[in-house]
Amino acid sequence: MKATYYFIVLISLSVLTLKVSAQTDFYSNNYIREVKIYFQESNWDYILDSLYIEDEQNRMLGNVKVDGILYTDVGIRYKGFSSASINRVKNPFNIKLDYINKDQNHEGLDKLKLSNVIHDPSFVREVLAYEIARKYMPASRANFANVYVNDILIGLYTNVESVESDFLKTHFGSNDQPFFKGNPEALDLNGENSNLSNTYGENFEDYQPYYAAKSDNTNDWRNLYEFINVLNTDEENIDEVLNIDRALWMHAFNYSIINFDSYIGYAQNYYLYQSENGQFNPILWDLNQAFASFRLTDASTYYQGFSVNEAKTLDPLSHYSIFSVYPRPLMTTLFANSTYSRMYIAHIRTIMEENFNNQDYYLRATFFQNLISSSVANDTNKFYSIADFNDNIDVTVSDLIEYPGLSDLMENRAVYLSDYKGITGEPILLNTTDSNYDFGSAVKFKTNVLDGDEAFLFYRNSSSQKFTQLSLNDNGVDGDDVAGDNMYSIQLENCANIIQYYFYAQNDSAGSFLPKRAAYEFYTISTPLPVGALVINEFVSENNNEHADEVGVYEDWIELYNTTDYYISADSLTLVNSIESDVEFKLTGKVIPPHEYLMLWADDDVNDGSHHLNFKLDSDGEFVGLKNTDGVFLDSITFNSQNKAFSYGRYPNGVGDFTEMYSSYSAENIAPIDDVFTSSLYLFPNPTQDIFYIQTTLELPYLIRIFNVNGTFVSELEINNEGVIELSTDLMSSGVYTVSIIKDETLETKKITIIH
Repeated sequence: MKATYYFIVLISLSVLTLKVSAQTDFYSNNYIREVKIYFQESNWDYILDSLYIEDEQNRMLGNVKVDGILYTDVGIRYKGFSSASINRVKNPFNIKLDYINKDQNHEGLDKLKLSNVIHDPSFVREVLAYEIARKYMPASRANFANVYVNDILIGLYTNVESVESDFLKTHFGSNDQPFFKGNPEALDLNGENSNLSNTYGENFEDYQPYYAAKSDNTNDWRNLYEFINVLNTDEENIDEVLNIDRALWMHAFNYSIINFDSYIGYAQNYYLYQSENGQFNPILWDLNQAFASFRLTDASTYYQGFSVNEAKTLDPLSHYSIFSVYPRPLMTTLFANSTYSRMYIAHIRTIMEENFNNQDYYLRATFFQNLISSSVANDTNKFYSIADFNDNIDVTVSDLIEYPGLSDLMENRAVYLSDYKGITGEPILLNTTDSNYDFGSAVKFKTNVLDGDEAFLFYRNSSSQKFTQLSLNDNGVDGDDVAGDNMYSIQLENCANIIQYYFYAQNDSAGSFLPKRAAYEFYTISTPLPVGALVINEFVSENNNEHADEVGVYEDWIELYNTTDYYISADSLTLVNSIESDVEFKLTGKVIPPHEYLMLWADDDVNDGSHHLNFKLDSDGEFVGLKNTDGVFLDSITFNSQNKAFSYGRYPNGVGDFTEMYSSYSAENIAPIDDVFTSSLYLFPNPTQDIFYIQTTLELPYLIRIFNVNGTFVSELEINNEGVIELSTDLMSSGVYTVSIIKDETLETKKITIIH
């Protein structure tokens, strides 16, 4: 039993909303979606035009039906730079479903981005380009949608997944890290724009006009500047701040299909997200002018623009081997490294082999045109004729500019690249690694390499980590069995339960990956995690204001502990708060070092970060379990009503039974309550903020007296009830206080620090 004493009682109510993860069906490119927008105002187009001219990102209220489902009070504005115009009927739309109703979404999506298919007579460039990109890197899903306003058909649009919270969570396992868009406030057609050079200055404020912050922490700008500074001045440490392979894939994609309305041309139309491992990841955006629809500049040889024929033979290393009009460090710094340059060309080879040399792109483009042909015919506001639509898959269509036929462009591009240095003559690799091993044992990684001079292993234990690079050898040492047999090997000791890996080999002219889509695709080997290796070690189901999360809120928490001498990947594990519960939290991306702790906030608020669970703990008692992919529980605990003055944890740490104890957040569990007291007075937490607790071994009744640091009397309480005493500090200013407990001839005094 616990007695509670409050100077001021505060009651706070919060409303929590749950948004489910975006589903895949809405962006399936086998279907055409229907989006109907409704405005009460008859002059809606004038209002949207005015908002576009003001460029303040303000929105107009309306209702929207998405595939027949009505959403009210959504926020609508035009989107884009050159694709929107007050003189057009068919303008691109940005629709925010949760603009007023914060929990409103369509299949987990709170924003729709609809492009008007300008600069593309074929109608398929954007959807086809995103489909190709998704094979090699995180990229938006995209399909088509017929868009109406007040039941009048405006036309056929492309429907592209927004790069926002759900996208980041899906591809990076988090959505609360630094996030920027290469999107200058004023695009300078003869300037540097968002080129990631360090020429704007030595302070992060100097870069704010050239990058749009999509996260809201001031420190995020410092992270961006640190990344830019390292990219431009510290080549040896670029891997610490940049996902190099992701950047190489983006460049390979842009050069393969001539997508130059990107980092290459005006240095814009891309995102940067810093994952939890500290690396910034470039993300493609705005592919509506892919396949050489944009040819105003390559910022290199053809800085004043290039023709369709010149697009077919653009040199993918021109920024490095020729010149850049303005710095392009995300290319030139990487290409200066001969290994990165070979990796880049290997990625181009893969893109061309898997999409163009085999004619797959043509089959997909034809499929899309057959799917949308009737919708294109019904689109009276389209920018090109039906004849242009039918012809542009194969041949160039001339309008204000020339729009190259996809097959004409890419057939000739494939021929040009087939003779490019590094495209041919690459090593051939075969993976011969044995997937069977025991947790904590050694694993020998082996690949058979033909025509290679050196080979490397890249490995990690979870998708949240950076890949570690190790040199393989064929010298008969360090895990290699026979020297000179073309079997390159290395042996890793003390291996974790999950290992993700790929190989890379090169000779003096070319390189190759295994698998070819690495590092976006990789091999995985795993072994079962023994029971007792990872345990639920401690938890709090009613936080006593002792430990706050990263946003300053006191939430329930669960502590997991690695009891072993080896790394543990929790990628295949889930936490649940009921044996039969449908609500599970996948611990994807979590790696726990030997004898270390993983702290998770049980607050049912996954949008606060990757360490926040999708359930809470019930202070009246419930079940908590840790299970593997087979549904086998590796650890679990069923607890009763919990005293919020204490936590519930294992003692001895990691192996003992659960018992009440004083919180040891992310640290070794201290002794149970009954073993702690060596005196008659105990104050905790200390220091404190809002509440502190008093526990004593003295018999009732007794007095508690509190004085400030100057000896001024603050309060006195007579205690007649057993249990822990809870005191609010609302009427006490920050500072040091003395707390005395008085019983007959017994007097004991201790200090407590209050910090508001």
